[in-house]
Amino acid sequence: MIVIGLTGSIGMGKTTTARLFAEEGVPVLDSDEVVHGLYRAEAVPLIEAAFPGTTIAGMVDRQKLGDTLRQNPANFSRLEEIVHPLVRKRQEAFLAEVRKEGRQFALLDIPLLFETGAEGRVDKVVVVSCAPEIQRERVLSRPGMTEEKFDMILARQMPDAEKRRRADFIIDSGNGVEAARDQVREILQKLGA
Repeated sequence: MIVIGLTGSIGMGKTTTARLFAEEGVPVLDSDEVVHGLYRAEAVPLIEAAFPGTTIAGMVDRQKLGDTLRQNPANFSRLEEIVHPLVRKRQEAFLAEVRKEGRQFALLDIPLLFETGAEGRVDKVVVVSCAPEIQRERVLSRPGMTEEKFDMILARQMPDAEKRRRADFIIDSGNGVEAARDQVREILQKLGA
């Protein structure tokens, strides 16, 4: 089984691209969704212990946690030390299940793939990218997004040019969904689908 790691900076079209792989029959695990699930389950007591007052009614309050993280950038590392091992556990269980099914491919959608060293746990890396002006327009159109938040997120992510340099495959999402779908199919074909 070939494990594909999908990544891309905020606003590059990674979520849409992951859906395109799923539509081609590739099992996909979205690491962001895993984190959201953990924020309602086993990560809650660990996060409350590290960041008191950031949980309510057995769930992480993402707004309060975000405010706490913005107050001190070192808090990001503390949060990652809690969350990343739990996410890896879920990824391993997902891959084991997909292997048991005898599938040819599995895709791990990992926003911070390079930043967390996850490229060593996948066979091929696909980076989703587009022009910076398209990225900025997409991100700033999101509800509640500000220039400040966008800049803070970008500061924590590896530059797009470096991701592209380290990729096995690049999907340019700037030309619409159908063009991206063609690129997904081409990658799967090259990998032996």
